[in-house]
Amino acid sequence: MAAQQTDEHKYVYDFSEGNKELKDLLGGKGANLAEMTNLGLPVPPGFTITTEACQAYLATGREPDGLAGQIEAHLEALERAMGKRLGDPQDPLLVSVRSGAKFSMPGMMETVLNVGLNDQSVVGLSVQAGQNDRFAWDSYRRLIQMFGKTVCEVPGEEFEHALDEAKSAKGTHDDLDLDADDLRGLVDAYKKIFAKHTGREFPQQPREQLDLAIRAVFESWNAERAVLYRRQERIPADLGTAVNVVTMVFGNLGPDSGTGVAFTRDPGSGAQGIYGDYLANAQGEDVVAGIRNTVGLQELEQLDKSSYDELLGIMARLEEHYRDLCDIEFTIERGKLWMLQTRVGKRTAAAAFVIAGQLVDEGLIDLDEALHRVNGAQLAQLMFPRFQLDHEFEAVATGIGASPGAASGTVVFTSARAVELAAEGKSVILVRRETNPDDLNGMIAAQGILTSRGGKTSHAAVVARGMGKTCVSGADAIDVNVPAKRFTVAGQTVNEGDVVSIDGTTGKVYLGEVPVMPSEVVQYFEGSLDPEHIDNALVRAVHRIMTHADGKRRLAVRTNADTGADAARARRFGAEGIGLCRTEHMFLGDRRELVERLILARAADEREAALEALLPLQRADFVEIFREMDGLPVTVRLIDPPLHEFLPPLEQLAVNVAVAQERGEDVAKEEALLAAVRRMHEENPMLGLRGVRLGLVIPGLFAMQVRAIVEAAVECAQRGGDPKPEIMVPLVGAVQELETVRAEAEKIIEEVTREKAVEVLIGTMIEVPRAALTAGQIAEAAQFFSFGTNDLTQMGWGFSRDDVEGAFFWRYLELGIFGISPFESIDRDGVGRLVRIAAEEGRAARPGLKLGVCGEHGGDPDSVHFFHEVGLDYVSCSPFRVPVARLEAGRAVVETDGSDSR
Repeated sequence: MAAQQTDEHKYVYDFSEGNKELKDLLGGKGANLAEMTNLGLPVPPGFTITTEACQAYLATGREPDGLAGQIEAHLEALERAMGKRLGDPQDPLLVSVRSGAKFSMPGMMETVLNVGLNDQSVVGLSVQAGQNDRFAWDSYRRLIQMFGKTVCEVPGEEFEHALDEAKSAKGTHDDLDLDADDLRGLVDAYKKIFAKHTGREFPQQPREQLDLAIRAVFESWNAERAVLYRRQERIPADLGTAVNVVTMVFGNLGPDSGTGVAFTRDPGSGAQGIYGDYLANAQGEDVVAGIRNTVGLQELEQLDKSSYDELLGIMARLEEHYRDLCDIEFTIERGKLWMLQTRVGKRTAAAAFVIAGQLVDEGLIDLDEALHRVNGAQLAQLMFPRFQLDHEFEAVATGIGASPGAASGTVVFTSARAVELAAEGKSVILVRRETNPDDLNGMIAAQGILTSRGGKTSHAAVVARGMGKTCVSGADAIDVNVPAKRFTVAGQTVNEGDVVSIDGTTGKVYLGEVPVMPSEVVQYFEGSLDPEHIDNALVRAVHRIMTHADGKRRLAVRTNADTGADAARARRFGAEGIGLCRTEHMFLGDRRELVERLILARAADEREAALEALLPLQRADFVEIFREMDGLPVTVRLIDPPLHEFLPPLEQLAVNVAVAQERGEDVAKEEALLAAVRRMHEENPMLGLRGVRLGLVIPGLFAMQVRAIVEAAVECAQRGGDPKPEIMVPLVGAVQELETVRAEAEKIIEEVTREKAVEVLIGTMIEVPRAALTAGQIAEAAQFFSFGTNDLTQMGWGFSRDDVEGAFFWRYLELGIFGISPFESIDRDGVGRLVRIAAEEGRAARPGLKLGVCGEHGGDPDSVHFFHEVGLDYVSCSPFRVPVARLEAGRAVVETDGSDSR
């Protein structure tokens, strides 16, 4: 029984006890350290404290019972294995304390290195390192700096200022030029900073350092930047982080030591080769922080060929084992290679498609798995435009293309300013020497990120790739002066507020705004690039995966289009019909005068004259659309907004009339228009006279539209076409409304199609909650349902979309009430349940009922998966999002097999 009790509350696992499948329990880092250990790779010994321990700590504010004893037992076992004790003054065991959540959150949570050093053990460390005082004191100053900032919230800038002062006093810009005496002095300065901010001396007890570091990593799960990152990446907030306690290995022991990050393929393009960054005589945070510019991984072959060859062998083994691009952190300690971490690496959208195709060719995965490994958000990124360059544009600097894309914007030097200007609708480029996790807000707000330091594995690069932001890093020709809000490059000064353009593919930086051109992927979708006959790995990969997605998907994908041009483009993008043709757009422009005549009509003959004038115009519109969508269904929504939206605003019209009267002008027409606007004015028009209600109140309005639709279809059919019109009645809340409109429409259809038969379906838009709840009744009169999820969300939540997103959604997102706006991604529990009820009850009443969705959610990747689960027949979205919906509809089929994906 005692053993069972221990098993039930096991909070600590040795690396030899885990594996890569235990990410939920051990976090991604711990699970992968365990996997590498079991593969026999050179991993420093250590143990992992589980996410369950973190969850318990965060829930109660204290460590769960039994955790302290389990840490002690595993620490003792580690000391026995290493033949050292934590913090021993003569031969100290030092450990790192690292976070590690299930999903990678680069730089968002905490790490403390060199735990176990104090005023005595720093001397022992120097002796064991061969009287290497510089190494020992460098390690000690790093511990105080990281511990102070991470555990005790000492402002990191104070440590950085002290380091800059030490380098300035030495007359250098490189911390490698600081000798042992300089670093002793820096340790003293760091201790004073620590004491000033904490009111206590730096802790000298190694076990106290360890316990406080573990708690700090637990608490960093709820740090502001971690919360923001999880919200951005849609990572659940209740997972918690594991904590990894790992024996320290040292890359800062001298020129025969170093640290680096490697990728098994290029995370930017997907190209095969040797990619990564290396820094001699450095610890890991130096690489990712971008404080010193790295050298390419290939240079390690010249510095330490034995370690280089061993690393390449391990990289190949890990990629084959994980069947994916691997991101690897390593340290070389005096010629001995150690593996500190591996994970499936973050990559750009282009690399995701290219690598998926490569792995299929290599037999490591099949096409279903390739489809699983890409997503609609990545495809959307690939459809963004790129710079159109000619001789007029010369780059002023070239850095590392860390995350592709073309971005132009106003230069800002702080995250706060980036957020401020972005809120005003401006595009901004965040310029920093290097970013750190505290810059996350600004990185989210910016169109692109430009740094003068760092490489492809720096914080800026990794986070930007994960978010799909354009990033150029390591542009060291740029001298960034954040306090002065300017940078200089090529003899020119760029101030905050000036415009720059950055190319995240080539790494080039341009002054001013550079024009853009369509991406190759858009050209492929539009048919101007043949994927079988061009040397473009990305386009070939997109074509291959899209073809497989189309073959797998059950959902059809239609488009929302109101013109022939939109319809034609959507069809090139793969649309299989129109799911929403809005007719209100056909009443604007030079037709507004006819609408005014309709509204102002006080007698039946005046109203009929206005409708007769509108009829041929609407018919011509529908002919054009049916021609472009020949052979495919076209769902036409009868007029939905209230008519007064086609008139001038009441206040503006009243002022104009008053001014004209004061001038003695003839305002009879304007007065009549004002009277009509006042007559039709509503306090809440979205809940007033619109949709089906308008069609029932204004005689002949819907009849005119139905006639225009059917006559256009007949005209196309007589010319040899195959029109497939579907008439959709909006805003129905009761079956009687639909029955009334349908009866009138069927008479018109019968009359118009006598000479040429055309099948015309009549259905309704489910956008009122009552319609969803009475779908069984409404299905008796409807041949199809199309869910209008925009209005269904507004009415389901009681939100006015035009008002609430700017008014308080930011606060709801901040508090975690929303993970994402319900207008952006379907609210599965509330609005989604209404969709599910309507689908089930509608089909129960009419088994052949066609079901679709035409709100903005039709192009949202997560929502597409939901609509697949519910059993809809199609989704409809804007033309540009049609490829995204096609891809996600295919992925929805693959992922119903139980793949682990969020």
